[in-house]
Amino acid sequence: MNETTIPIHAIKGRGAATRMAHRFESVVRDAFDDGWGTLQASTPDGPLPVVTEVTFEDAKSATSRNDSPDIHFDYGLNPYRGCEHGCVYCYARPTHSYLNLSPGLDFETKIIAKRNLAQVLARELTARGYVPKQIVIGSATDAYQPLERELRITRGVLEVLARCHHPLALVTKGSGVERDLDLLAPMAARGLAAVYVTITTLDGELARKLEPRAAAPHRRLRILSTLAEAGVPVGVSVAPQIPFINDDMEQVLTAAFEAGAHSAFYTVLRLPWELNPLFQQWLALHYPQRAARVMARIQEMRGGKDYDSSFATRMKGHGLWAELIRQRFEKTCARLGMNRERVELDVSQFRGALLTGQERLF
Repeated sequence: MNETTIPIHAIKGRGAATRMAHRFESVVRDAFDDGWGTLQASTPDGPLPVVTEVTFEDAKSATSRNDSPDIHFDYGLNPYRGCEHGCVYCYARPTHSYLNLSPGLDFETKIIAKRNLAQVLARELTARGYVPKQIVIGSATDAYQPLERELRITRGVLEVLARCHHPLALVTKGSGVERDLDLLAPMAARGLAAVYVTITTLDGELARKLEPRAAAPHRRLRILSTLAEAGVPVGVSVAPQIPFINDDMEQVLTAAFEAGAHSAFYTVLRLPWELNPLFQQWLALHYPQRAARVMARIQEMRGGKDYDSSFATRMKGHGLWAELIRQRFEKTCARLGMNRERVELDVSQFRGALLTGQERLF
């Protein structure tokens, strides 16, 4: 499959370098240089940036039920499809294929916002027979990506959950979560909210390549301390672990603990569907001299394959290298005193009847 790769100097702020074809496409098109210099549009100051486009959809449902035995929550909620943070390792990238869009640049530049999500959520929570269980916000794409500052869809969701005393957990890399402390802090005081901040590395240069539009590592540590000081239980995700790329897990866990995080979790890199060639493109572009070593260790954790979807091993891998990562994580957490107590959110306070009649109508 031929693709035109955007030069590295032209993809500042983007994780992918191509609009790679998705797995459902029957025809693959390739850009062609006609000799007039139109292949890479540019200005006197350099190449034109790849801009973000937003479209809106009316969601039919707000939550998705999780039935995977290796994921420990019941409902996921994602206000956006696609994510402007552009994390090259994001396992949600292949979902853009269902929209006839590329898991590459399209995933981070063509964002679909669920504008009616708060109303649909209220309808679901007041449905007859609804049984409250923890909802994880941002289970696939970040609920606090840059667009949220303007669209405030996540804010609307939190307002619904706060009104009916429904428990929630948030996973994010975005500093925008601090804006909603007026909702999260009172909920946390009632045992209804917890926030987990993903910090893959403390190396700012590496983070700009891995997660180009997410908050910088030092800023994410400040998110932890701000929320912890406000009484919100906070944890840190050091996922994914990528051999020979982000090798400072112990330092990340220590810094997160000092910022107020008392729980932590990790996964190893997963490469389902189109994410596999996309990640290998990223390796070839940014770390060509170590690309073969990285993939060899990934294959070692996946039984000789680039990816294994087995529920038993897909999150942590298996083999010597996976065991080394596990020991590093567990020994560091034990030394710091992390994960000694599990945060339990209280579902017994849920009162769907507290939602107004207007919120229930949709």
